[in-house]
Amino acid sequence: MYDIVLAFITAFLMTFFAIPSIISVARKKHLVDVPDERKAHNVSTPSLGGIGIFAGTLFSIVLWTPFSYFGNLQYILCAFLIVFLIGAKDDIDPIAPWKKMLGQIFAAGILIFFSEIRITHFYGVLGISEAPLILSVLVTLFTIVLIINAFNLIDGIDGLSGSIAILMGITFGTWFFLVDRIEMASIAFALSGSVLAFLHYNITPAKIFMGDTGSLFIGLTASILAINFIEHHQELSDSRYIFRAPPAVAVGVLIIPLFDTLRVFTTRMLKGRSPFKPDRNHIHHLLLNSGLSHMQSTLCLVIVNLMFIAICFYFDSFSTFKLLMLLLFLATLLTAILYGILYIKSAKKLKTS
Repeated sequence: MYDIVLAFITAFLMTFFAIPSIISVARKKHLVDVPDERKAHNVSTPSLGGIGIFAGTLFSIVLWTPFSYFGNLQYILCAFLIVFLIGAKDDIDPIAPWKKMLGQIFAAGILIFFSEIRITHFYGVLGISEAPLILSVLVTLFTIVLIINAFNLIDGIDGLSGSIAILMGITFGTWFFLVDRIEMASIAFALSGSVLAFLHYNITPAKIFMGDTGSLFIGLTASILAINFIEHHQELSDSRYIFRAPPAVAVGVLIIPLFDTLRVFTTRMLKGRSPFKPDRNHIHHLLLNSGLSHMQSTLCLVIVNLMFIAICFYFDSFSTFKLLMLLLFLATLLTAILYGILYIKSAKKLKTS
């Protein structure tokens, strides 16, 4: 218990006191995110906040997690460093999407083959329980890359990616603590503490953005926590904290970034465009178009994400497939309602003009 609290506090303090210096250096070196027609902000803002998040989280993990107790920590740290370097390079000097993807696949490969962080059980989805090795590797690789990019793509308005990261970290971290997986709980709470400190500077008017450095790092950490959450259920037999459908619960915890990414990618492909070509069709853009501010949109999405987590807990008796279908249906329904609100608002505007 004390290690987890210390990990949270250490990460918070490290990031809190590092961010002002990062802001100062970024402004002096003109390392800022310049507004354009696709961006939701209208003032040039430093975009290297992820350095503070990374430093605070990593320092806290290394300080409070004994390597002898956490055998595969070295490989997780290697994956962290790879994604950090990719993000920092892209924030300072943008790189091609395919190069970023290769780096993410490399980091995922280290986790899969060295840390043995793999999804090996599908809990009856598509009639599959124990997954063959090749299927396990491919599904895990897809999952890691998807979650990394999902957090990167929702990082479009003040406070959103950070708030969802804290919600995710506290949810997974609490569960890991309850089932005595202290090393995973430490990672989750270290990330939460670091991101909480960052949010102090990211709330409107934002003094700094996390950039790809932060969002890619958060996404990678979220994927590690989610996969370990799914897999650790196989080692629990008589715990009161077992979920019947852990993959669906993991999706529920990450519903906002996951559903928005899949929705946007599908929409782009249906329109004959590259799924990686950026636009203003993300859920946070739609909320801004509906008239909400940055922080109102963030608060709305955090509440919705909390609602989905509560649904996962309430419908714990559902099978994995049934719970996944319920989550997909509700997410689609809420998105359709938002589109309906935007349509009515646009029709009224045309009528009065």
